[in-house]
Amino acid sequence: MCLIFHWPMMIHINNPTSDILSTAPRFFLWLSVLVLLAVVPTPGAGQERPKVGLVLSGGGAKGMAHVGVLRALEEMKVPVDMVVGTSAGSAVAALYASGMPVDEIEQRFIGLDWLASFRDDPGRVYKPLRRKQSDWRLPLAPGLGISEDGIHVGGGLVTGQNLGFILNELTRNAALVDDFDKLPIPFRAVATDLETGVEVVIDSGNLADAIRASMSIPGVYAPVERGGRLLIDGGVANNLPVSVARDMGADIVIAVDITDPLLKTEQMKEAFSVVGQLTTLMTRRNTENQLALLTDKDTLIQPDLQGYGSADFFDGPVLFELGASAAREHAVALNRLAVSADEWRTYRAALESKSEPPGPVARIEFTQGRRLANDFLRERIRQQPGQELDVERLESDLKRIYGLGYYESVSWSLFPSEQGPVLHIQAREKSWGPNYLSFGLNYEDNFDGDTRFNLASGLRMTELNRLGAEWQTGLQLGTQPWVRSQWYQPLDYGYDRFAVIGVEYRRDDYSIYRDGTRISQIDVAFRQIDAAVGMELGGNGEVRLGYVRGYARVDDEVGEPVAPAGSIHQGYASVQLVHDSLSDAFYPKSGAFAGIRGRFERDSLGSDRDFDAVTGMVLGTASWQRFNVTGLLFTRQVLSGDAGLENAARLGGFRRLSAYAPGELTGNDSVLASAYARREFGGPVLPWFAGVGFETGNAWESMDDARWSNLVRSWSLFAGIDTFLGPVQLSTAYNNEDNWTAYLNIGFSFTQLFY
Repeated sequence: MCLIFHWPMMIHINNPTSDILSTAPRFFLWLSVLVLLAVVPTPGAGQERPKVGLVLSGGGAKGMAHVGVLRALEEMKVPVDMVVGTSAGSAVAALYASGMPVDEIEQRFIGLDWLASFRDDPGRVYKPLRRKQSDWRLPLAPGLGISEDGIHVGGGLVTGQNLGFILNELTRNAALVDDFDKLPIPFRAVATDLETGVEVVIDSGNLADAIRASMSIPGVYAPVERGGRLLIDGGVANNLPVSVARDMGADIVIAVDITDPLLKTEQMKEAFSVVGQLTTLMTRRNTENQLALLTDKDTLIQPDLQGYGSADFFDGPVLFELGASAAREHAVALNRLAVSADEWRTYRAALESKSEPPGPVARIEFTQGRRLANDFLRERIRQQPGQELDVERLESDLKRIYGLGYYESVSWSLFPSEQGPVLHIQAREKSWGPNYLSFGLNYEDNFDGDTRFNLASGLRMTELNRLGAEWQTGLQLGTQPWVRSQWYQPLDYGYDRFAVIGVEYRRDDYSIYRDGTRISQIDVAFRQIDAAVGMELGGNGEVRLGYVRGYARVDDEVGEPVAPAGSIHQGYASVQLVHDSLSDAFYPKSGAFAGIRGRFERDSLGSDRDFDAVTGMVLGTASWQRFNVTGLLFTRQVLSGDAGLENAARLGGFRRLSAYAPGELTGNDSVLASAYARREFGGPVLPWFAGVGFETGNAWESMDDARWSNLVRSWSLFAGIDTFLGPVQLSTAYNNEDNWTAYLNIGFSFTQLFY
């Protein structure tokens, strides 16, 4: 605006009145200027601060650069009035919107078990003992379900079970917020409707669920069902949601774009790079559309993340700094949005005052499928109404429920009510269940004519009644055929009592040695029916009383006759007590195993033999950084009577006194003690290991013959890789009789010594 004043020139000499009149124009001039200054506002004076919207794009692990941007904004005292995120950006945005300090976000991300978020299995320690007893034989459960209309698979490689627990923990202080406008900073998460491909802006509900939906990478994480729609990663529809911030009322947008750049032709030489390029094309196109919405008032931050990918979760500190450095490069533009120190303190205090943990749980509600009774879940949850929420104990219970294998996901959430926080537990049954396939492979070769190769498969039919009965059938083909079918029936809704009835066939080939020379080879086949009742002792223990009736038969005897002809009837009672908290059946890094089993065979129970035997095993393992030490003590003893050749204890073979051939050490009684030390190498995806082992023990006709002097010893060197079928190991062993042996082994488990 330009104002021009024209005043007439009036000159009066020696006239007081004329002097007054001559000063009037100047008086009115200054008066007009003062009026204009009062009417026209000065920037920053009496004017409301513009609303700043922060927009964070998706990009996997590179999303940790967003945290560095937040750090820089706080250093400059730039307040954020609303925050919007897609995929990884939604996770960072939600934590900041909930009032979590930036330094805490950094520490949470550094300490996070990122690998756990990409698998559903909470760990072997949370599985029921009946699963652990067979997981060495059938370790591979690829998520295949079978029903009358065919074979089915899940909606993704990962259902997001562990990811849900992680997000619940991160957002715990905002768990009762249902309207995202009521968070300390208003927040929106962007997802994609799988049916239509359009963006879905999530502005209410459970905060952890909103993040989970926004980052459901297609084909990796299963879609999230919300409001009758299946939602996947928001990057498919809108990876940099500037438009959402505008709709929320943002006057100025700070957009942080970490979208991958498109590859050049010479960079696309492998299948993975081609698939990655297709994904980038999809997100890059919608990102460019959003970038076009930015104006000169807005700020675009694009951290230089060259050399880092969406899976580099262990480079958090570097990514933090790269994000902060990129934001500081825009300091001139961002400083225009800064506020005074007093205003900043007021702003931060308002955010922190809204972040309060929930109080005692008022009541607990359950949602689950129709195949099991409601009490099935209720009896397995220790959290009670009126108590403060114990997240660690609750998630331990939910992990054990998930470990049963019935559910695609088991999650918890809080929502407000007039009485107080309500804990909602939801168990979503597997869409590809309730019958599941599993597989296994076992291979052992000592390069000296002793080769064992077995392929196994199993069908587990679950939720057969409201108590959770199961019918499991396993079949193994190879050098050691095996078939077992059993019905498992819980006797209550909790973990306590159960009954089992089963039928089994197995066959094994035994070499008979005399003075170190093989004199005969026999095949022994066992056919039996068994029944047992038992009680689970917590999650890792079990006591079981059983009865077995059947017979053993010696077939295909080669060499000297050493076994009776015909069938040998068996009938015995057994009692078994087991504790198993090993972290893995094949490659345990923590936990322990302890088991003892008594066998009482009598003619009154249908047996041709009369003897008492006991089998015991103790194993412990511990790790320090990448080193692991495992110790084992195993014994099998006949306390009275004659067990017969078909029931003999056999040592020799891989990790059963490795420098001796399988079955080379045979007797009624045996003892094995061993220790192994190994170190892990390589990355987290496919680690390899190397180590040394020492084994000592022997087998005797009676423990009365046992002497320190006749214990044999075996030293070994081994190396291998851990696979989904178990460790693949190469080993060489040397004994005190100057004999060398080498092994190639796939799928050895210490627990198979006991079972």
